[in-house]
Amino acid sequence: MKSLRLILSKATYFAPSWVFLSINILIGTWVLYLPYIKAKFDLNDAEIGFSLFFVALGLLISLPFVPVTNRKIGVGKSTKIGIILLAIAYNLPLIAPTYVFLCGALFCVGVFSGFTSTSLNTLTAVIERKEAQNFMSAAHGFFSLGGFIGAGIGSIYISQFSNPYIHMLGVSSFIILTTFFLAKNYEKVKGADAEKLKNDLGFLKTIKPLLVISVIAFIIMFNEGAVEHWSNLFLFEIVKVSESKAGLGFIIFSLTMTIGRFLGDGLSNKIGSMKTIIYGCVVALISYMFVVSANLYLTVLGFGFLGFGLSVIVPEIYRVAGKTKDLETSLAISIVSGIGFVGFLVGPVILGTISTWSSLVTSYVFLAVLICVAFCLALLVSRKRV
Repeated sequence: MKSLRLILSKATYFAPSWVFLSINILIGTWVLYLPYIKAKFDLNDAEIGFSLFFVALGLLISLPFVPVTNRKIGVGKSTKIGIILLAIAYNLPLIAPTYVFLCGALFCVGVFSGFTSTSLNTLTAVIERKEAQNFMSAAHGFFSLGGFIGAGIGSIYISQFSNPYIHMLGVSSFIILTTFFLAKNYEKVKGADAEKLKNDLGFLKTIKPLLVISVIAFIIMFNEGAVEHWSNLFLFEIVKVSESKAGLGFIIFSLTMTIGRFLGDGLSNKIGSMKTIIYGCVVALISYMFVVSANLYLTVLGFGFLGFGLSVIVPEIYRVAGKTKDLETSLAISIVSGIGFVGFLVGPVILGTISTWSSLVTSYVFLAVLICVAFCLALLVSRKRV
């Protein structure tokens, strides 16, 4: 909890953590309206998955431009601009008049998601190095807290009102206003200077040590993205709960992930990053056994344990990446962050395809198989480090 106290006591750490929170408030609000989007355009799971593919496409296209923009205007200003544009972009899917416009709107969401996420993780790494303080895990805890707030408040809202446009506009306006107020604490952060970054780009041939942990990041964020976008549909269609209760899985998942990340820095200090990742994978794998039971209480409990298991993995991956030799810290984390966030956005697409081909239950079994792969890769890295 030391890193949490650090964040809450100084604006230098709180301001970027608030951006983490803001991103997932937007996502948590948006995913509540997936059933609405599905009904509005009369889509099947594959069509929903295909539309979400454009989020991943937008992210992939944005990634090459992030280092260039960060170099020119600094990671601080990039983060500020990114979260403002992302807040605006999340309104577009809900007002899209046709399926084609929906795909275009989600493409815009993907572009600004990738830009904001990569800039923000780089900003956090730069501040950690500059201030000699670790708060990466706790900052990601704010990301999870944002999902809990977005889905929790959103579930209350949609049980009383039925206007998604006003809901999303209100949320995005709040985020934009708070960004203008807090961004002064980080917008002047530049990151690596241009010459340093230019030299680091020459070291791209040395990114081999990052490949395995990047794959782990991809798998874990694949799982996170899948749960965020499909947990409500799983409860709604498989467990057969009402629409107002469909967000329960995501709410408890976000809550336990928040708690886990606030405790993550302390756990990592005691047992090390790789052991933390390995134990997290074990807990996540067991959790999926509860989820696929399709019993309301066991499924919700499973989502809760899943939040604990996944919570500590991604921050520790960034921490490991930051210690990679011959690569500047922010560049290494940008690489892992970019690859991981691709998984976050591709996950919902692939799950939609599997669900249409078979069922949502099969989709979640597939997620469990991926966790097994991540577990094996983590063991491999751990043994090489011994």
